[in-house]
Amino acid sequence: MGWPAKCDVFTERHRTWIAKRIAEKTQEGKLEIDRLWEPHTGSMWDENETRKMLTPPPRDPELEATLGDITTEVVDAIVNAANTSLLGGGGVDGAIHKAAGPELKEFCKSLGGRAVGDAKCTPGFDLQARWVIHTVGPQWQGGDQGEPDQLASCYRECLARADDVEAKSIAFPAISAGIYGYPIQLSAAIAVKTIQTTPTNVRLVRFIAFNKTTFDVYKKLLG
Repeated sequence: MGWPAKCDVFTERHRTWIAKRIAEKTQEGKLEIDRLWEPHTGSMWDENETRKMLTPPPRDPELEATLGDITTEVVDAIVNAANTSLLGGGGVDGAIHKAAGPELKEFCKSLGGRAVGDAKCTPGFDLQARWVIHTVGPQWQGGDQGEPDQLASCYRECLARADDVEAKSIAFPAISAGIYGYPIQLSAAIAVKTIQTTPTNVRLVRFIAFNKTTFDVYKKLLG
């Protein structure tokens, strides 16, 4: 059965159909019926409005931390802590480009680089992950040069790009906490807080720590 056509008054068949769809889509199910039914009795019903009402609100993603190699993560998308050229570099950036193969660099050449705090999505090529989301973190300059806002923007933009490609799981490195010198306690706190407060359809966020010190910081923040 397709979506209900526009009608002056819902028939009992439409009401039953919507009840079934809500029960499938949300845990609240029958409690939502009146919200759909009563305000619109006697008025025209729009298909797009029906779709909107039947779409469950985003749930908070599950957050976890692990000690490991981000290039081997089996998730929908991994995040690359890139430089502004997006053409590869040291640390995580170089490791991801190496593991993905030369096609990644060729693809990135067409992107024209990115600004600090921005993010761009590319295919994962030879990686386990289908997508790579490249973001440019700030270099630590003492914390009073806009670094916290720029770092938070990295995480928000990565989640937005993940939503663009319908990625449900994503792995993050400790953005800016390597050669860019951002103190891990501060960068990890921004990462966790930003992800917890940013609406997204991503269901799993995994923080990949490159050493035990970083892992311990994330584990403490995640409880």
